[in-house]
Amino acid sequence: MDRLKEVDISNFLPHRKPFLLVDKVLALKDDRVITSFEIKEDCIFVSDGIFIEVGLIENAAQTCSAILGSTYFDLDDLEGKNNKVIGFISAIKKVKVYHCPKVGDVLRSKADLLSRYDADHYKISTIRCTTYEGEKELLSCEINLFIQELK
Repeated sequence: MDRLKEVDISNFLPHRKPFLLVDKVLALKDDRVITSFEIKEDCIFVSDGIFIEVGLIENAAQTCSAILGSTYFDLDDLEGKNNKVIGFISAIKKVKVYHCPKVGDVLRSKADLLSRYDADHYKISTIRCTTYEGEKELLSCEINLFIQELK
C-alpha cells in the first residue's frame, strides 16, 4: 500500500527529542521511505558545528525503521500515537560515510527494502539506505532490523 501523505515518524519510533533524528516522512510505501532532517546546533550528534558519523548512521536506522513499523498501522492510525511495535537493529553492514554535513544542512534519506521475513508477531528485514545533503551523497549502508508487535 502506498502512503503518500506526510506522516509523523514518532508513530513508528519510541525515540523523542533529543534522540529523534527524523523531522518528516516525505514519502512512504511498503518498500521505500524518504525522510528529511534539519541539523540544528543543539543536536546531540553535533560536534564543532559538524554532524558526526554516528548521527548519520542513527538517522539512517530511524529512516529504515519507518518501512517495517508502518506495516503495523492502518491509514487511520497514522494520525495517532499508537505505539504497537518495538524494533532493534540486528546488524549494520556495508557502511560508507563520504562526508559529514554541518549545522543548518537538511538531510534527505532514502531507504529501500531489500528483503523481509514475516512471522506471526515479528518481521526481520534488510534495508539499504542512502543519505544526501542536496545532491551530495553523505552515507550509504545496509541495516538489518527486527520489529516485534507489542501485545
